[in-house]
Amino acid sequence: MFEIGSSLREARLRQALDFPELEQATKIRGKYLRALEDEQFDLLPAQTYVKGFLRSYAEYLGLDGQLYVDEYNSRYVVDHDDSLLLPRRSGSRPAPPPRVQSRVVLLTLLGIALVTALVIVAWTRGGAQNQNIPGLGTQETSTQAKPLAPVVQPRRVTAARFEVRAVLDSSWLQVHRGSLAGPIVYQGTLEKGQTQLFVGRRLWIDIGRPEVLQARLNGTVVHLPTGGPKVVVVTARRVRVSNGA
Repeated sequence: MFEIGSSLREARLRQALDFPELEQATKIRGKYLRALEDEQFDLLPAQTYVKGFLRSYAEYLGLDGQLYVDEYNSRYVVDHDDSLLLPRRSGSRPAPPPRVQSRVVLLTLLGIALVTALVIVAWTRGGAQNQNIPGLGTQETSTQAKPLAPVVQPRRVTAARFEVRAVLDSSWLQVHRGSLAGPIVYQGTLEKGQTQLFVGRRLWIDIGRPEVLQARLNGTVVHLPTGGPKVVVVTARRVRVSNGA
C-alpha cells in the first residue's frame, strides 16, 4: 500500500514539471491533476474518468499506471462496483443486521431507478445534443445517439522521456531544460547501476563519460556519442550532439 497523491506529486516535482505543461501534454485539466495529487477523487467527473486520468498521469510521469489504478480500486472501490465508492479503513466492521441490509439494497435500487429515469427524460428532451465532458477536449458529436463510454484520445508525444543508466561505470551529468542557459534540473555523478529519468520538450545534457552509459528515448534504446565528454540535445524525436547553438 502506498500514498497515491504524494507519490504522483513527488514524481512531478522531481522532474520539475508544472501543471500548464502537464495539462497540454496529457489533455487533462490542471484542476483534475491537482485533485489526483490531493486524492480528492470526488472532484473528478466520474469514477471511470478517475481511473483513466490516474493511469494517463502516472504513465506520463514514468510510473506504472496499472499499479496506481489497482491501488485506487483496493482503497476506494468496493468489489470494483462503480456505483459504490468507499475509502478503505483499518480494522473490520461488523456486518449490519439483515433488516438494515435489505433497506440499503432497496434504497440503492430506488436510487438507480431514479437516476435512470432522469437520464431518459433528459435524453428525450435534449436529443442528441453536444455534451461537454469536463477534462476532455471539445468533440463533435453526431445526431445519432451513441452509448456513453469513456473517450480515450491518442496522445501525441511532444516531450522527451530520456532515461539514462550507468552500466559500465559512473559518469558526471549536468541536465538543462530548454537550452544551455536554461534551468538545471540535475547535476551530479550517476553511480554505476543507478538510473535517472528526465522529461522535457528539449533537454541539454553535458555528459562526462557517455561510453559507460545506456540511454532510452521514449522507451527506445539510443546510442550516445563516444570519444570523451559530450553535450547532447534531446528532443522527443532524437538525440544529437550539440553544435553550441
